[in-house]
Amino acid sequence: MKVNIRPLDDRVVVKQTEAQEVTAGGIVLPDSAKEKPQQGTIVAIGAGKMLESGKRGEMCVKVGDEIFYGKYAGSELEVDGEKFVILREGEILAVLNK
Repeated sequence: MKVNIRPLDDRVVVKQTEAQEVTAGGIVLPDSAKEKPQQGTIVAIGAGKMLESGKRGEMCVKVGDEIFYGKYAGSELEVDGEKFVILREGEILAVLNK
């Protein structure tokens, strides 16, 4: 997926997964009861955090990684009708191994 967003420093742009519409027990959830997703796929990454030495730190994640992040982490935005979250690399809790 190509997005027209270029995150700065150690930030990443994440395409959120869709909120569940049906529970495991088969109950259909209305929009007001859906939980905010805490999982998504990285679609763009920044160059890395600027270190005191003047060099950039290496990012531990890459485009295409599926990640988990904190419930209230990042900033949500909408571009061309799609919802994204911009997070700092430190707000990422885990990378899903495939």
